[in-house]
Amino acid sequence: MPATLPRKTPLTELHCHLGGAVAPAIMWGIAHAQGIRLPTKDYWEFRELITVGKRRGRSFEGYLELFHWTELIQSSPIAVERSVYEVVGGAYRKNNVTTIELRFNPMKRNRGGEQDLDHIISAAIRGMDRAKLEYPVLPGLILCLDRAFPYALNEIIAEKAIAYRGRGVVGIDIAGPESSGFRPRDYRRLFYRARRLGLGVTVHSGEAGPVDEIKEVIEELEPARIGHGVKAAYDPRTMEMIREREITLEVCPTSNLTTKVVSGWDEFRWIFDSFRRNGVRFSINTDGPEMLRTYIRDELATLGRLGILSVEEQAQSVEWARQASFVAGVSDLPLPVRPPAPRAAVEREEA
Repeated sequence: MPATLPRKTPLTELHCHLGGAVAPAIMWGIAHAQGIRLPTKDYWEFRELITVGKRRGRSFEGYLELFHWTELIQSSPIAVERSVYEVVGGAYRKNNVTTIELRFNPMKRNRGGEQDLDHIISAAIRGMDRAKLEYPVLPGLILCLDRAFPYALNEIIAEKAIAYRGRGVVGIDIAGPESSGFRPRDYRRLFYRARRLGLGVTVHSGEAGPVDEIKEVIEELEPARIGHGVKAAYDPRTMEMIREREITLEVCPTSNLTTKVVSGWDEFRWIFDSFRRNGVRFSINTDGPEMLRTYIRDELATLGRLGILSVEEQAQSVEWARQASFVAGVSDLPLPVRPPAPRAAVEREEA
């Protein structure tokens, strides 16, 4: 009996960062086309610079540092359009991924304000539209806020997501290293506004930080999904909250092993057993297929080969991912009829 799903099975990827999803050869070409000065003139050294080998792990902080170069190379409308187009089409060709949500922070691609955010976001939408013309795919964009950004900058990103909902932007996320300085309650009104206007909400939590943050994120931001969330397996109360609110976890096995967030496949076996016992829904994702040198079908195949997830459980995770996707829920929404309001006006309106 096969240990994994047939290759013709359509897959859904919910957690994929644009900065980690473009093939090194494409990134190399984009960098040279834009005249970006790279730290090496050797392609193979460049490939090692922006990827993680399966035998060469990194710390969580070291993994995040890889995005410095990928985000710099993608810092123009032309680069973003090409990147999104290549990722969506490549995911379909290589893994039959028919629904994919790409997340990225547009402010990390505007070179400190030199590039216009609207041009960056519109370019990403054009890249999706080009891929949709060529392949039977349903792509969507998630705009990432950042824990290290001040509230004012994150508010701008969220308002851009609202402005472009119905045109390809399907949700918001907040990413970056988990720390005691980040307080989810500070973003409660902003995330409520996004949800009320039809955007999906997912939040990075329970990856490298404390499990207590997951509970606060759930209570204050009310996400439909949680990015990673593996630490939740260690707290029964958190598991109960996730189950009761029907939150889907976006699990990225190779990513968590690479960054040493999870110690090994044996620990992952226990984590999935915990999810199973507590009735928690999860999806399987790559986080960044090219940066991590893995694809979603590789992730499922490994979980099957090691006996961590049966073929039936893999199929169930694929179905949960399809059901949890933000793409179908936002695609037919009308655009806002008025420009985004400043923070003070939003708070008066929602008070």
